[in-house]
Amino acid sequence: MTAPALVEYDDLDDLTHRLKLGTTASELHGSLSGFLAGGGRIGRQPLLAVLHLDGEAPNPTPADAAVLERLSRQAADQLADPELGFEPMLPEDDRPLAERAEATVEWCRGFLGGFGLAGSESHARLSEEAQEVLRDLGTIASSQLDFGSEDEDEDALIEVHEFVRVGAMLLHAECARDPAAGNDTLH
Repeated sequence: MTAPALVEYDDLDDLTHRLKLGTTASELHGSLSGFLAGGGRIGRQPLLAVLHLDGEAPNPTPADAAVLERLSRQAADQLADPELGFEPMLPEDDRPLAERAEATVEWCRGFLGGFGLAGSESHARLSEEAQEVLRDLGTIASSQLDFGSEDEDEDALIEVHEFVRVGAMLLHAECARDPAAGNDTLH
C-alpha cells in the first residue's frame, strides 16, 4: 500500500481559492501547524470547523475534504517526526523573494492564531525558551517587510525560515508531550 501523495503548496493554494477561504495557503498551514503544536487535536471534526475558517463557497467537495484530511495528517506526522522533518508550507524557492517573505509572515500569523485556538493547559507551563519562541514568532507575524540587498535578504529569509521551522517543533514537543514524562525540551 502506498502512502497518499503529500499536499504541496500549490495544491493548498488552489484549494483556498476554490473554497474562497479568505486566507492564504501559508496562513492556513500555519494555523493548522500552530493548532497541532499547541496540543490541539482534530478528531472527527472537519479541519475548517476546528480552525474556525469559513469560506464563501459551499461546503468542500469530497475531494477537497480529502486534501484537507491529508494535510492534517501530513502536518501532524511532520511535527512529530523524530528526524525533524517538519517544514512550513511556503511558496517554492524559485518564487520572488517578496512573495516568499510575505508568506512566511502569513504563516507565523496563522501559527499564532492556531496555537491560541488549541488552548492547551500546557501553554501555562511553557519553558522560557518556548515563550521566547512565541514572542519571536509574534514579532515576525507583525513585521513590515523592507528589502535591500537581494543576497542579504535571501540569507535572512533562510535564517528566519529555519527559526520558524525549529520553533514550531519545539512548541509541539513541549505541548504534545506526556506531562508525566518530565520537563525535557527539544534543543
